[in-house]
Amino acid sequence: MTIYLDYAATTPVDPRVAAVMAEALTDRDTQANPASATHGAGLAAQQRVESARAEIAALIGADSREIIFTSGATEANNLAILGAARAAQRAQGGAQPGRENTRPHLVSARTEHKSVLDAFRQLEKDGFAVTLVEPDEAGRVPLEAIETAMRTDTLLVSVMLANNETGVVNDVAQIAARVRERGVLMHTDASQAVGKLRVDVRQLDVDFLSFTAHKFYGPKGIGALYVRENSRPRIAAVQFGGGHERGLRSGTLPTHQIAGFAVAAALARKQRDDDAAHARDLAGRLERELETIPGVTFNHRRSDGVPGLLNASFDGVEGESLVTGLPEIAVSTGSACSSATREPSYVLRALGRSTELAQSSLRLSLGRFTTAAEVDTAATAIRCEVSRLRVLAGGAAVDGSGERLVDADSSLATGNTLLGRALNPMARRFFLASPRIPEFPDGGAPSDVRQGRAGRPADGTAVFFELKIADGTVKSARFSAYGCPHTVAVSAWLCEVLEGAPLEAGAPGDPAAWADKFAVPAEKLGRLLVVEDALRAALGYARQD
Repeated sequence: MTIYLDYAATTPVDPRVAAVMAEALTDRDTQANPASATHGAGLAAQQRVESARAEIAALIGADSREIIFTSGATEANNLAILGAARAAQRAQGGAQPGRENTRPHLVSARTEHKSVLDAFRQLEKDGFAVTLVEPDEAGRVPLEAIETAMRTDTLLVSVMLANNETGVVNDVAQIAARVRERGVLMHTDASQAVGKLRVDVRQLDVDFLSFTAHKFYGPKGIGALYVRENSRPRIAAVQFGGGHERGLRSGTLPTHQIAGFAVAAALARKQRDDDAAHARDLAGRLERELETIPGVTFNHRRSDGVPGLLNASFDGVEGESLVTGLPEIAVSTGSACSSATREPSYVLRALGRSTELAQSSLRLSLGRFTTAAEVDTAATAIRCEVSRLRVLAGGAAVDGSGERLVDADSSLATGNTLLGRALNPMARRFFLASPRIPEFPDGGAPSDVRQGRAGRPADGTAVFFELKIADGTVKSARFSAYGCPHTVAVSAWLCEVLEGAPLEAGAPGDPAAWADKFAVPAEKLGRLLVVEDALRAALGYARQD
């Protein structure tokens, strides 16, 4: 069974939450629409929703009237940002003749979640001015940067409470105090913090706060936006159809999901500190194991971050291959799998990490149900896979890694993992095959050995072939490769096919044929061209364009 270490993406639903949701789905007394106030069934459903709303509000120190249900934090972020912009436009009476731009200014940070950044980008397309500030070297958003960015026409500042990739916690209360002194609205995306850290909207003094149930053992598809009561006139709806949720978010409320949300909130209030201590203890255990791996970089190591969230980058390892080669554990990575552009984590790039280091990161997040045994197994798997990929890329093995073999035909390799779903059987076999490491350094081989190199790690793919020739025949073929799983697999297969073949036969096929054989996505064809260039250089002839 896969070890789940991706709590920052979503937490498993607590069985106590699931039980209440199942009951709510089958309770005939609360099956009606909560908005149907003309009969007893509707009133019963409404009462259950309002009781849940009060429990959820208590988790963040809010009044129940200030909780607006949404489908999750993404919708809550959009409602806060786009809703504030819409309200401001209405207050201005729309575009005014003779003025180039009557739309106000907004401020956020480059390390925000995509649901915040994309909302700001949309407003920028609509004519709003937007400033995104840079984080400091620890990943925090500096108060000074926010103060510098604000203008006389600034409408809203949005700064997340806790970062979803590194776990760093921003001093939102300090920022909000300065922002509100200037009459500017303050929003925070608190989805990674609520339920894990103590969050009190009165202490934070924000106007809007987004959070979601599935980050603290509740169901997916239900979240909320806190709207400070006296800030309600400064936000407008962005969807319409019934005027639900105090006119801010139309749509029939899902009673069973809201009931589950409330139970998750109640459990968080009761055992948040114990959960946090458990997660921090296990994260420390994992960190102590990983820090012994040479070339590891921790992207945030402060004890006041989100409990259980650890982000580490591994030098000399291609990120997609790393996460694919870890079928035992479910983690997030800084690489963009199957991407032609290899876009690394924009958060880690904003912290100054190189492209290679950013895309080789693993975000390991632990929680309520993680065990010490799982942490130890994960640490061993990561150490061994980092070592294997470094050796494949021409680097040194990691001391104490041992040999870790994953059977390409095992249920672990063929099951519901990235290894099983992204690679066809042939690609799995050769990606996991024992390495054929070159015997001689580049340029230091004897006369009967031919070598060829192409690409570079900075571009995501670097391949090196070494062919030993005797009597016009390839006696041995070896390679090293820094690249995605398909790059490694095709290179390994080429070496197997070339051994024993006459030199004059040349390369067995071309990138298009290799892509078909290994089911390589079209966007990766450029990487196979690098493989071809390295092989052609070893065979003694160059590409003819």
